[in-house]
Amino acid sequence: MVGNETPHERDAARVGIYLYWIPLGAGGTGFVRMNGRIYEAVKARLDRRQPLDLYHTALEVCVPEGQYVVETMWPSPNGDTESRGVLIGGPVFARWMSRTRVFRYEVRCWQNGILPDRDLAAGGPQILTDDLRTAHLLLQTVGSVPALIWGRDQSGVEDMWNSNSVISWLLTRSGLPIETLQPPPGGRAPGWQAGIAVALEETPMGRFGSTHHPLTQRTR
Repeated sequence: MVGNETPHERDAARVGIYLYWIPLGAGGTGFVRMNGRIYEAVKARLDRRQPLDLYHTALEVCVPEGQYVVETMWPSPNGDTESRGVLIGGPVFARWMSRTRVFRYEVRCWQNGILPDRDLAAGGPQILTDDLRTAHLLLQTVGSVPALIWGRDQSGVEDMWNSNSVISWLLTRSGLPIETLQPPPGGRAPGWQAGIAVALEETPMGRFGSTHHPLTQRTR
């Protein structure tokens, strides 16, 4: 009976890829939100425009095998990466700084995982496709995300690599119509263009990171 289904069973039934536009720092202590506002104020002044609201993006991918949260977080909270589906780790600001966990970020593909501030996403979940093959392809691609340096412009498009870059990279590599996706009105997602630019480079899949299949392998 439907009434006896668990939340994860209901998620698995709604096959598809869902995008969330989450206000930066939503639900937190205010530290991330404050720093984001300072960054955006400086950037807006340099660009000679009005400051915009900043957004952090994340995905939920629902397939018959379960529901997966695909998200990039910094800093890594602890060394138990397997418990939260971490497939890739990368440095923040500089590679030598990543010797300490506070300067490492992690790319998660977390089965039955938790998406913090899910309910605070602007407009709720945005379904990108209900095609099962595309959903599986995206999950298989997470392990090939390039572990580029967070906060650095490595694409030449005047945009830094960050959590939004990972999401736009995955969507581009999965063949989804990335050009139609825009932040909510009055907002922007720093790093979004960097991910698209890197994904479109003429480089082999997996050049920057090892490949894992989240449906068949566990993170070690």
